[in-house]
Amino acid sequence: MSELVSKVEQAISAHHLFEPHQFVLVAVSGGLDSMVLLHVLHRLADKYGWMPAVAHFNHQLRGTCSDRDAEFVKQTTARRGLKFVSDSADVKQFARKQKLSIEMAGRQLRHDFLARAASMLGIRTIALAHHADDQVELFFLRLLRGTGGEGLTGMRWTNPSPSNANVQLARPFLHVRRQELEDYAKREGIEFRPDATNAQLQIERNRIRHELLPMLRQKFQPALVTTTLRLMEIIGAQSDCIKQTARHWEHRQNDLPFDQLHVAVQRQWMRLELLRLNIAPEFDLIEKLRCRPGQVVMVNPKLGIWRNAKGNLQSRLALSTTFNTERSLLDVSPRDGRTVFGGLVISWKLEERQTPPRVLEPISECEYFDAAKVGPSIVLRHWQRGDRYQPIGMAAPVKLQDIFTNQKIARERRHQVVVATTSLGEIFWVEGLRISARFKVSDDTVRRLKWTWRRD
Repeated sequence: MSELVSKVEQAISAHHLFEPHQFVLVAVSGGLDSMVLLHVLHRLADKYGWMPAVAHFNHQLRGTCSDRDAEFVKQTTARRGLKFVSDSADVKQFARKQKLSIEMAGRQLRHDFLARAASMLGIRTIALAHHADDQVELFFLRLLRGTGGEGLTGMRWTNPSPSNANVQLARPFLHVRRQELEDYAKREGIEFRPDATNAQLQIERNRIRHELLPMLRQKFQPALVTTTLRLMEIIGAQSDCIKQTARHWEHRQNDLPFDQLHVAVQRQWMRLELLRLNIAPEFDLIEKLRCRPGQVVMVNPKLGIWRNAKGNLQSRLALSTTFNTERSLLDVSPRDGRTVFGGLVISWKLEERQTPPRVLEPISECEYFDAAKVGPSIVLRHWQRGDRYQPIGMAAPVKLQDIFTNQKIARERRHQVVVATTSLGEIFWVEGLRISARFKVSDDTVRRLKWTWRRD
């Protein structure tokens, strides 16, 4: 048995990648790495009772060359007597529609296909040919993009498929150098299809592979792969420790407030919370949420999120930022009544002036007005441009917009505020603000209007 096969066999055993007598779906592109992977696993299959099948995805990026790759893999699989599944998709078209890079679009479609193929064949593990040099390239790719510790750990020996959590991805070559694969292919006479796109420097990963890494090895660190892999292992262990600490804190939030956690644990917790909401955990977003409890951060024009004092994230769809023209005419001449408008449940009751008010009711949800000044008809509507009124305590009428600004009421929230006016259009009540001075109960009041509300 060759040194490479023995090395891969030990890695599979040490990291529990496959079980004896297990079906394994091998992802094969036709290139050097995947053809060597297929060869090695096929050599070990009899010893461990593995039952390999082959999956090939045609990205349609290289015209007839892509079709020849697919045919090459199909014929190779047939000679080995293995089951073969394949599919294809127009990656460029998908990338345009989804506004993704070609690389990301190809990755998504490829993983979707592999997960479907595995499920169709009843296979729970997919073998991928990523190797040590791929890890190093990924490290620098993510480093240049500003990825945190979680991303700099690189690929794992095994992890769930991003397209189906019930399917596991296994990488038996993670500790193997590309040169070792080339030497093995030459020694064993393994045919493969070269991919011309690997030399295209407009692709960022290729520039890292062909320009950045050779320069770093030549001028700074000849053992770049070894030192980078060691660093990734250290970062990975530290990242795992912080993640475990964050998860452990979840069950003892009452013992230690969020603001007293170490900054690294706070950031990790914010990251986990964002992933729970299916939101990309970008550093700037994490910092805004971590440092500004209660403040809404707009993730996109339609979604706002905020952190409460306990450290948990909450989200809501953004409300409209256009003026709402909805309105309702309300007859308050009956002694009491109830209506629903703009998400508010509003109740009213006409009382004699001498009836003592129920002071136990929250002032923010109950107000009293001079019924005669309000009149028998009320218009319920939302804030409109130019609205003015004189709240109690102010010497003159002011614009509602100025009040909203001074009280830092979010723009989208302003358009949901319910306003009550007389039949002549004079504002006497604004949801959440002080009542109008002109309509307050005074010594001359004979009947008062009790006005209560709550958000439905």
